[in-house]
Amino acid sequence: MTDPYLVLGVARGAAQADIKKAYRRLAKENHPDKNADNPKALEKFKAASTAYALLSDEKTRGQYDRGEIDGDGNPKGFSAGPGGNPFGAGGGPFGGGSRPGAAPGGGGFDFGGDAGDIFSELFGRGRGGGSPFGGGGFDGRQRAPAKGADVSYRYTVPFEDAASLKPQRITLRNGKTLDLKLPAGFTPEKPLKMAGQGDAGPGGAGDALITLEVGRHRFFTRDGDDVRLDLPLRLGEAVLGAKVKVPTVDGVVMLGIPAGTTSGKTLRLRGKGFTRADKTRGDQLVTLLVDLPESDAALKAFVEAWTSDAGRNPRAGLGVD
Repeated sequence: MTDPYLVLGVARGAAQADIKKAYRRLAKENHPDKNADNPKALEKFKAASTAYALLSDEKTRGQYDRGEIDGDGNPKGFSAGPGGNPFGAGGGPFGGGSRPGAAPGGGGFDFGGDAGDIFSELFGRGRGGGSPFGGGGFDGRQRAPAKGADVSYRYTVPFEDAASLKPQRITLRNGKTLDLKLPAGFTPEKPLKMAGQGDAGPGGAGDALITLEVGRHRFFTRDGDDVRLDLPLRLGEAVLGAKVKVPTVDGVVMLGIPAGTTSGKTLRLRGKGFTRADKTRGDQLVTLLVDLPESDAALKAFVEAWTSDAGRNPRAGLGVD
């Protein structure tokens, strides 16, 4: 049996204002939202709430002071039945609703009076809100314990890894290291949820919400699900044709350059782009750029003597001579 005056730390003749003040202090110190991993604080919070429920009601406080009930609200001189009082579950002065506002289904107290106002002041909750310590609300309804907070992360995936969905090793705030499998078609607008990897709470851990972004690359660019690359060619490779090495997100491949290739021509490497949601892949689009040497006397002499190209106008389609 617990003395509610000792629980709240007030004298037996304390005024209601002092009882309320003592309860507010204990509730703030031991509230579960601030002590998710401290079961002792939860017990203190429950004890303070029960003590305040008894002492804030003048009728039950008088019954306790006269020795008619104990600190849990049970009448003295009887053995307790189911539900924690001698009248059985749902019966008696605190279980069956004989007192206005009594909590249904068991012994103990509801908060009646101004308890809802106190919790609105302390925790921003009005009447009818669930009990912060995960049991019944102050109106007697049962509510699930609160889960811990979700934790948001933002992770930049290397360009090639994002295109080929290479798994990523990440470290969470709690120090845990995980191998993250990248989903096909991921976008920053759809964060990944890793259940139970958030902050701890009375009702279990929250989730980790991971926003994935694709990092920039020094020569690849993204175009929807395709990858674009500008590929420089020597003049001889463009004129005569050649097979050249080309980087892709999956590694180096050989690409055939047709003879007589001009700058701006684009070749397609199928299946070398980003993985779509349906598991198919985009392509790599390779734009060919003929790279001329800045100063080459032999090339200059050849062009000056080259007459077969003189009558051709590659700008005719633009309406200029």
